Amino acid sequence: MTSARAMWLRLTLLGVVSGVMASLVVLAFRAAIALGQFLLLPQGARGGYPDLDPWLRLLLPVAGGLLLGLIFDRLRAKHREVGVVHVLHHLHTPGKACLPATNLFTQLGGAVTAIVTGHAVDTEGPAVHIGAASASQLGRRLRVSAEEDHILAASGAAAAIAAAFNTPLAGVVFVVEVLRVRYEVSRFLPIIVASVVGAVISRLLLQADPILSVPPLDLNNHWELPNLILLGLTIGVLAIGFISWCEAVAVRTRTWSNRLSFTLAGLVTGILALWTPEIMGSSYATLDRLLAGKEGLGLGLVLALTLTKLVATGTAVGLRVPGGLIGPTLFIGGAAGSAFGMLFDMLGPMDTASPAFYATVGMAAMMGASLRAPLAALIALLELTGNPNVILPGMLAVATADITNQLAIGRASVFEILLRSRGSGTG
Repeated sequence: MTSARAMWLRLTLLGVVSGVMASLVVLAFRAAIALGQFLLLPQGARGGYPDLDPWLRLLLPVAGGLLLGLIFDRLRAKHREVGVVHVLHHLHTPGKACLPATNLFTQLGGAVTAIVTGHAVDTEGPAVHIGAASASQLGRRLRVSAEEDHILAASGAAAAIAAAFNTPLAGVVFVVEVLRVRYEVSRFLPIIVASVVGAVISRLLLQADPILSVPPLDLNNHWELPNLILLGLTIGVLAIGFISWCEAVAVRTRTWSNRLSFTLAGLVTGILALWTPEIMGSSYATLDRLLAGKEGLGLGLVLALTLTKLVATGTAVGLRVPGGLIGPTLFIGGAAGSAFGMLFDMLGPMDTASPAFYATVGMAAMMGASLRAPLAALIALLELTGNPNVILPGMLAVATADITNQLAIGRASVFEILLRSRGSGTG
């Protein structure tokens, strides 16, 4: 066997091991969050924040932010770097050593604390870091080259996305579009294998408990296509606002202490949560309700959720809270899409698709425009719904949102903006 073929086989096998490690660590991370919420919240698990007394909704994220800030201020600066931005920086720094184990534990503990105490951030950005770092640590123990380490880190990131959303193909495309790993057949086979393994382990262990439950939906008629263009335009503007807000906060507060930044982020979330407690934590319970089209979420509330989640998450991300923003972009897009669906239903001259359909499409459009990953968003939409009929309307909305972003101010992805604004940090 030639040395090239031996290296290719070794990397592929390491991709399998990376997928197992990354998915198990990510699922353990999610379990830690679920346990914390079960112990802390009135009804346990997801969605218990609205049941907290108003004074607790205000103080919980403030106390969590202060605690995290005091801990982070005692860490060395290099050990505070976490999230997708940290992985992105690692993958595009030539000769960079493996992702440090210290930062992995900083991310793990920091994200669990931030999410459980109600900060408006999610699990998926930290999961990418945790998955990539666990695979990178495997490479460190085997003394792989810098090039091989980057492949293993990308494999772990793909497995993390696949395990989180049960979307193996979207996990692979995420690595290409968001982490900007150049596609080559020989180097991508380990990444594909890791993503498949991550999804399989997630299905075996979680079974019927995916992070989101998206029903099979479709357009009622093709006269609704202009509605989707209008939705895409609006989502594009929301994406521009979200990215710009993250950047503005990050640039203006980059020299602040962590205890001040994290506490302020908690205060902003706590104040907004007095009106819309659904924005606290990862908010997937509320997003599930939007996607299922359940009653009780009126137009006024859905619009309020869109704006307050955007402000709370943008503030938290800009202030370096160690949580992710992928889930909040899904929430913002889902809420905005649901609001559009309600308006079309009230004002349209003909029978239109349900608000849940527009929420599903809006979710993909916001993710694609904010992360500058339209293909990953579309593939995630297809894998989540299992419905090929959603692709045409999804492509129309996702493309319109991304074009709006590009033509208006030519914004890069939110992760690249954060990388430029402070070198590394949350994501």
